[in-house]
Amino acid sequence: MTGRAILVTGSSRGIGRAIARRFAAGGDRVAVHHRDSAALAGQLAAELPGTGHVVVRADLADPEAVRAMVDEAAAGLGGLDVLVNNAGAFGRADPPHPVFGTAYDEWQATWRRTFDVNLFGAANAAWAAAQHMRERGGRIVNVSSRGAFRGEPQQPAYGASKAALNAMAQSLAVALAPYGIGVACVAPGFVETDMTNEHLKAERGDEIRAQSPFGRVARPAEIAGAVHWLASPEAEWASGSIIDLNGASYLRT
Repeated sequence: MTGRAILVTGSSRGIGRAIARRFAAGGDRVAVHHRDSAALAGQLAAELPGTGHVVVRADLADPEAVRAMVDEAAAGLGGLDVLVNNAGAFGRADPPHPVFGTAYDEWQATWRRTFDVNLFGAANAAWAAAQHMRERGGRIVNVSSRGAFRGEPQQPAYGASKAALNAMAQSLAVALAPYGIGVACVAPGFVETDMTNEHLKAERGDEIRAQSPFGRVARPAEIAGAVHWLASPEAEWASGSIIDLNGASYLRT
């Protein structure tokens, strides 16, 4: 088989779709993961250049389903070289839950739901993928968020889950380096996708675009390009890093 074997979670739409396209354009074989978007995932897999692409399904909140999905992807692709933990709860899946105005039971449910996908799902996928990479090396790239650093007062579970994702990635970067496995993160700001479409409409959209001195939000292909580089052989020394991709809308030290 030619190219590498790539698994991109949440790749039926949005950023994940752009990431899948970027890897396939470089000659890699891609496992397109979805939870409940079979038609979109199948359409993407059929449109990707090259051959050997597969579609896999799992609810990332289900640990056993995650492990089975990663194993299925590795079987279908002939191994696994790269895992991109892109799937996450945001937008409709992660409604605002400020401290004041959110009932206690909904507060607890939101935190559990968000961490089940954004952190535990990614951690379980990383564990399962590492079993396939142990003898061959590989890359794990996590899609984090600027919210991990600036805070998300209306969606604190989201911000906290992404901060935890960054910490997990840095721990794994140290643990997995002896096996030739690099682990890194990208931390985008707002990206123009169907998940953020409602936020980018009308006055709210103008406010969001004005956060960057470029006067716009990111394009999915821009995030995909950075993920593709972090997964490359040339990026081994970037293991443990978190690359900000927010158009100077938030600067950290």
